[in-house]
Amino acid sequence: MFSLKGKCAVVTGGGRGIGRGISLAMAEAGAGVVLTGRSEEPLKATADEIKKAGGNAVYIPGDICSFDTINAVVKKAIDTHGYIDCWVNNAGSADPKDVGPAIDMTEAAYDRVVDLNMKWAFFSAQAAARTMTRGGSIINITSRAGSQPSPLLIHYSSSKAGLDSMTATLAVEWGHKNIRVNAIAPGVVRTERDEQTAMTNPNRVKRQLDTVPLRRLGKVSDIGYMCVYFAADESEWISGQVVQATGGSRIPMGILTYLWKANNPEAVAEKAAAKPKK
Repeated sequence: MFSLKGKCAVVTGGGRGIGRGISLAMAEAGAGVVLTGRSEEPLKATADEIKKAGGNAVYIPGDICSFDTINAVVKKAIDTHGYIDCWVNNAGSADPKDVGPAIDMTEAAYDRVVDLNMKWAFFSAQAAARTMTRGGSIINITSRAGSQPSPLLIHYSSSKAGLDSMTATLAVEWGHKNIRVNAIAPGVVRTERDEQTAMTNPNRVKRQLDTVPLRRLGKVSDIGYMCVYFAADESEWISGQVVQATGGSRIPMGILTYLWKANNPEAVAEKAAAKPKK
């Protein structure tokens, strides 16, 4: 069940965080994995980890926000495996410097986030689909922010909502080609970067857990194994779906925190004033 033996899976942003979890899960299921991302070091580390476990992985560094990188990744996958069976659009984020109130949002900050999360996800999917002459699977990693309010992340949430819609539309357009297009919308998933946060700010982790009925945060493998399912033949009747992976949570902590601060400005000011000066 759920074997990817003989298949090729491309994972963008495949060296870190959720992308790393997807890459490892795909390889564990037997796929030959092609990883890409901006930084070579995490790509090499993840590829080495896969090969050490007996899997098959190659990597190609590059910024996916360009046709040159997209075309290079497609060529690498075809040259290495002969075919692309699955393409995972995982690359996508909002840099902390671009996060802030909608009233202050700049065009540059907006474009950086929307271009990465939506524009280049589309052109990556398009490039992969053009090679999928005998069908395949495209998986978009979106976010629950695409379907729920996300204060201070108007560009991010809007781009993920667009990615949700894109998923459904491409599933309809490409269905006759036997190309399935699905998306996974994670809630709070604990990545390597979050480990440091957990040590320095345990109260934040507790507040996150308070919104999750299953009483744990997501693991990168949770998303990885869902990708394996969508890449496998057993999901050949599933297309156009956006699956929420949130541990049952329907209340984003971000909106609770934002509303509390908006409704209690005096308390926020007092707390800020009480902090020791550095």
